[in-house]
Amino acid sequence: MSAEQDNNLQPSATEAVATEVPGENSSDQKSDQAAPQIPSGNMNSSSSSGAATAVVRAPESVEALPLNSVPPEEISGAQHDGSESTAGAASESAPLLDHSETSEASAPTTAGESTETVEAESSETMDQLLDQFAVPEPAVAEGEIFDGRVLAVNDLGVIVDVGGKFEGLVPAQEFVDSGSPIQFGKGQTIEVERLHEQKNGYVLLSHVRAHRRRVWERIEKSYREQATITGKVTERIKGGLVVDIGVRAFLPASQIELRPVHDLETWKDRDIEVRVLKLNRKRGNVVVSRRAILEEEQKSKRDALMASLLENSVVTGRVKNVTDYGVFVDLGGIDGLLHVSDLVWGRVPHPSLIVKPGDEIEVQILKFDKDKQRISLGRKQLLPDPWATVPERFAVGSRAQGKIVGVTDYGAFVQIEPGVEGLVHVSEMSWSKRTKHPSKMVKVGDEVEVTVLEVKTDQRRISLGLKQTMPDPWDAAAEKYPVGAIVNGRIRNLADFGAFVEIEEGMEGLIHISDISWTERIKHPSEKFKKGDVIEAKVLKVDSQNRRLSLGIKQVKDIWANWFADHKIGDVLKGKVARTTDFGAFVELAEGIEGLCHVSEIEERKGKGDRDKQKPARGARVTSVLNTGGEYDFKILRLEPEQHKISLSYRAAQKQVERQEIETFKQQPKQVKSSPNATIGDAIMAKRQSS
Repeated sequence: MSAEQDNNLQPSATEAVATEVPGENSSDQKSDQAAPQIPSGNMNSSSSSGAATAVVRAPESVEALPLNSVPPEEISGAQHDGSESTAGAASESAPLLDHSETSEASAPTTAGESTETVEAESSETMDQLLDQFAVPEPAVAEGEIFDGRVLAVNDLGVIVDVGGKFEGLVPAQEFVDSGSPIQFGKGQTIEVERLHEQKNGYVLLSHVRAHRRRVWERIEKSYREQATITGKVTERIKGGLVVDIGVRAFLPASQIELRPVHDLETWKDRDIEVRVLKLNRKRGNVVVSRRAILEEEQKSKRDALMASLLENSVVTGRVKNVTDYGVFVDLGGIDGLLHVSDLVWGRVPHPSLIVKPGDEIEVQILKFDKDKQRISLGRKQLLPDPWATVPERFAVGSRAQGKIVGVTDYGAFVQIEPGVEGLVHVSEMSWSKRTKHPSKMVKVGDEVEVTVLEVKTDQRRISLGLKQTMPDPWDAAAEKYPVGAIVNGRIRNLADFGAFVEIEEGMEGLIHISDISWTERIKHPSEKFKKGDVIEAKVLKVDSQNRRLSLGIKQVKDIWANWFADHKIGDVLKGKVARTTDFGAFVELAEGIEGLCHVSEIEERKGKGDRDKQKPARGARVTSVLNTGGEYDFKILRLEPEQHKISLSYRAAQKQVERQEIETFKQQPKQVKSSPNATIGDAIMAKRQSS
């Protein structure tokens, strides 16, 4: 082969380099197409590197192209246009060509050398190149994300070596648009994505797009795997918070905590762990939840706690919430209810007076239902029981100071010491039989003195008395209200048999229906009185032991006393038959005064012969002689002033009248007598007719 042919072969290798470059960098293509022949002589290291880089990216059709030599200065110019990084990368990834071999391959041949020698050398050079770079480094695909090394930072942006045959540029404007300064320095690694464009001889790259793609990939992976990611709360918006997890994500207020959160401002600028609930990459929407993580943690703690809890065991918990009926305590994943009755031994107006949310307290597990996951707790069970020594400290009959803590319809509860309460029944609040509502006698908060009436330690009950600390009005009733005394009182109640009169607080007397009037026949006290009437009565009887007081109204004006003083046994007086009965007739002797004339004192007594005859009925025997409303003479047989009883006799009065008339007739002169044959009967009849 001739020297001219040898020269024609050598530029072909250089042209082979240019055939691959246009696919990656148009500026390199122009440089290589215009490259002149490379003169003979040794090449410097930079030229060798550039040549090596060009050969690395040569396609498989190198042998079919003519060879030309490329001057070192042209190669150097191409590097300044943007291929410096690719040259360096190629030199690091593959061994450099031997300078002597390059010189020999590019040196001109003399006329004395044979054609076979030249062909052998050219063939050897190409074989070495193909063997060295048989597996070329794959070029970075457009749109692919990869890591590069920062070569420099200038006004254009960040120049990046991506390990291929080109250098890339991340424009400075990208950092300006994102609002963040350039934070990369020479030698640092940067994640970039290749774009479709070129600028100033560099392939344009995007760090923001690469970062955003990585973020979305991480979010999608977290969504698929239900993994936890960390973000920072940046702002509060309507309905929740905005969390920066690489992109703006929405955290609804209902997903922040296990319970509703009212103050969202306190969450700003906090780093929190969240979990992706919903994802729409196309629209750029992400919804996250912190509550899902907390619920999972709570469930895990609850399951572990449920396996370890035992009834009657003592645990420590934190007060979570306080209500009117008790306290909810967080035991570490599961809540238990501490009822207000199990908070302390005494009465508690409200649990918030004992504990507050956030307090750590020690409680005892009273009841544990695994199926319903309900736990009943007790706190007072861990405190000393004040009832253990109550019988010794509050003996029956002793007095104690206490405070009214509750008022009901049936009485009042008195706290005589913390944890010990007793009941004052409504019947033990006043000596009066007239029952008042307890709220009219005491109120909550009153300090009172009580007497211990009964203690039942097993039932935790103490019966107390309030009236026992006050003077008993019945103790001095006999001295204060002796028999015969006139008292004033108010009618409190009416019964069929009489009226109850309160003469002072705690003391009432009874006016029997028979003691209301001397003359009137009263069937019910309501005929004369009504509740609330003030009356005047006389004390008839006092029974302090049985707490009874007998009163009478009719005794206030005692007409009997005067009548008994004016009459005596044996007197004959006129009376009016008020009413008749089978056993006799009631005779009105004066206004309000009646006497009884028995049936045996109405008829004449019959002889022995007449007794065998049939007798009429007793009622007929009375009415046959005495007519209701008629006035007759009656003789007083018996007087009972204490019982106001007067026994009368119609028959005795008639006989006495007859005797008086006989005596009167005997005392008359003889000339008055009309006939010697006249009898006493004739004289009596004549007297009656004349009168």
